[in-house]
Amino acid sequence: MRRSWYAAAGTLDMGEEWTMNTSHDAAEAARTAAEEFRRLSEDAREVRDQHREALETVRAERERLRVAAETSRAASEDARAEAENARTAGEEARVAADAARQAVVQAVHATAETLSTSLEQMKVVEEMRRTLRAIQDINKLNPN
Repeated sequence: MRRSWYAAAGTLDMGEEWTMNTSHDAAEAARTAAEEFRRLSEDAREVRDQHREALETVRAERERLRVAAETSRAASEDARAEAENARTAGEEARVAADAARQAVVQAVHATAETLSTSLEQMKVVEEMRRTLRAIQDINKLNPN
C-alpha cells in the first residue's frame, strides 16, 4: 500500500482512501477466508480421526469376532468328538447289555435244568422212601 506525503500529513485524496479501504477489506477477507479454511481443515482432521478410530474399532471388533468364532469352532469340534465318544460308549454298552442278557438267559436255562434234575432226584428219593416203607411194613408182618 503506497501512501503519499499527504497521507502522512493527515490528508488523503479519494483514490488513496479507496485503495486503503479496498486493501484493508481484501486483507480482512483473506484473513477470514484463511480462518475459515483453517476451521474446515481442523474439522476435516477431526472427521478423519473419528473415521480412523471407528475403523480401528471395527478392526478390533472383527478380530474379537474372529477369535470368538475360532473358540466356538474348537468347542464345536470338542463337542463333536465327545458326542462320538458317547456314541461309541453307548454302542459298547448296548453290546455289553446284550451279552449280559444272553448270559442271564443261559443262567435261567441252566437253573431250570438244575431244578428239573433236582425234581427228578427228589422223585427218585421219594420213590425209594415208599419202597423202604413198604419193605419195613412187610418185615413187620413177617418177623422172619
